[in-house]
Order: sequence, then structure tokens, then C-alpha cells
Amino acid sequence: MAKLSAVLATTHHPFFYKATELTPTAEQIPQAAEWKAKVEAYRETLTAAEPDILVMVGADHFHQFFADNYPTFLIGKQPRYDATFYNEEREFGIPKYVLEGDEDLSGFMFKGLLDRGFDFSISHELKIDHSIICPIITTRPAADLPVVPIYTNIFAPPLPSPKRFWDLGRAIREIIDEYPTDKTIAAVGSGHLSLELGGPRQFGETGPDPVFDRNAIDWLSHGDIDSILQNVTFESMSGAGNATHGFMDLILMMGIAGRIEAAYVDELDLFHTREMYMTWYPEGDPR
Repeated sequence: MAKLSAVLATTHHPFFYKATELTPTAEQIPQAAEWKAKVEAYRETLTAAEPDILVMVGADHFHQFFADNYPTFLIGKQPRYDATFYNEEREFGIPKYVLEGDEDLSGFMFKGLLDRGFDFSISHELKIDHSIICPIITTRPAADLPVVPIYTNIFAPPLPSPKRFWDLGRAIREIIDEYPTDKTIAAVGSGHLSLELGGPRQFGETGPDPVFDRNAIDWLSHGDIDSILQNVTFESMSGAGNATHGFMDLILMMGIAGRIEAAYVDELDLFHTREMYMTWYPEGDPR
């Protein structure tokens, strides 16, 4: 059976690459050097796990799917995936990528999720956006491993509940554990802490809700799904920032890991958001 060697949950800041690599040193933001150092340290948590395949969790930022027909959950099943979209190149400096796929694991995952009551959509012509490419840049910049991309709806109401994201994570874990292979799999997913996009709290000195951020990191790092389900609702996420619903993808990643302590937790407070980097090792810390 497959070995799940690591689960990574991270925020995905689209300006990271531009801020740390494309901008001349004299013009970089004050946090650029620290930001880059933190990302490089985080990258080592995935490298140490020695994965053969990456299950990647993200969300489409209205590049391919729109409010009139946005899939609740979707999995890609194709031999390769193109990235990035033009506006992401133009605004964020994110380069184009071609990621290899793993059609066998995608098919096995798709059937397993259907069998467990998750009515997934499937795509054979999926193009990847920065919710997956940003974690590739930060955790596996060589982009040399096959991927199985999973997209969730965190943008277009009605949204699945936080409990549904946790349950989906547990189902993904079961399927990985049952996958008949001797290969090692890592799961890497990205989402948000408190986040405001286009609203009055977007450009504050911190993220829009530092209290939510502090609690969220604490709950995730301790595998405390009970506290999350008691405290995190659509209303509380909206109150923390109009794009905070991306936190549910981080709940999903904790679901894959289970009720265990994170082996690695780091964060960085930028002027309008808090970045978070977290890794669980279900089979024990290989470092």
C-alpha cells in the first residue's frame, strides 16, 4: 500500500516569487529576506519526506470556473497540466509551468471518493492556477513530481461546510492508505487565514483578524477539529475577512493528517495578511 509521508498546509501568497526573486534587492519589501528564508526552511519539510507523487489541493480563482457553474469538488485526471493564467503572469510574475499528472492515482481517488459519498466532478482539460502553483514554487520549485490536483469551492456560494472539508480530508487519507503501490505520497494544500480582498481591511498593518489567525494556527497545529467545528462558521469566517473561507482548505489538509500534532509550524506577518507554513508527518518525522 502507499505510504503517506507528509501533509503540508500553507497559505498561497501570489506575490512571493515577484517580491523575493524578480524585484531588485534594494527595492524589495522589508520582510523579503525573512520571507524567503522561511519558505526555504519550509521546503525542507517536504524534501525530507521523499515523495514520489504529490496530491495537491487548491481552488480555482474564477479562471476556469465561475459562479454560474462552479464545481463543489473536482479532481483532474490527465497526463499533464498547463499553468499559469495570463493575469497571474502579468500581475504576480508567476512563470508558466507544465506539471506531469498521475492518471492512475487520479482515477483511483475519483472512484474512492464517489464510493464514500463525495460527488466529485472530473476534468480532463484542467489548467492550474496559483493556488497550486504557489505551493509548487515554495515547496517543490523543480516541479519534478507527478501531481493529482483537487479543487474545492471556497468562493461561489453555496459553499460546503467546514465539517464537509474535514470529512473530505479523512476520505482522501483512507484512499491514499488503500492505494496499491509501493510509492510514497505527500499531500500539499493551500488556503487562507483571515483575508480581505478588495474590501476596506485589505491594506491594514496585519491581516484583517489577528485573533482569528492566532486561533486558527493553534487549532490546526494541534489537530483540534472539535474547536474548529465549534467556532468556525460561514458567519465567523466572513467576519474575519471576505476571503477567509479559504481556511476550509486548511481544514481539509488537517483532515488528511488526522488528529495529530504538527511537526513543523511557522508564520510570517506581512502588512495585509499572515502567512502560515505547517507540516504533519503521519508516519513519523523523517528529519
